[in-house]
Amino acid sequence: MASTEIDRYLTVVERDVALDPEGYLVNLADWSPEVAQAMAREEGRELTDEHWEVITVIRDFYARYETSPAMRPLVKAVAQALGAEKGRSLHLMKLFPDSPAKEAARLAGLPKPANCL
Repeated sequence: MASTEIDRYLTVVERDVALDPEGYLVNLADWSPEVAQAMAREEGRELTDEHWEVITVIRDFYARYETSPAMRPLVKAVAQALGAEKGRSLHLMKLFPDSPAKEAARLAGLPKPANCL
């Protein structure tokens, strides 16, 4: 479940979206591709087609298992959905350098994976 502590708001398409202190959505229903783009732009990056592929996979994972995947399950899910090359940890680290599981979940509008610090 998403945190209920509001740290700040992100204005996206003339509406304010509440974020917790770590930058995750307070209300998961607020997510949209525009929200993900705005979150990425705040970090100085643009989301590429490869980012969107992983975001789609992680959202599908969440819909199926009702949890955000940690790194190993994320690697496995990406490999199954997109092929072995894209499912490699190194590939995911290039796309989401700080922590692939945490960054992908946050940009996908999902809760922080349970075992990520």
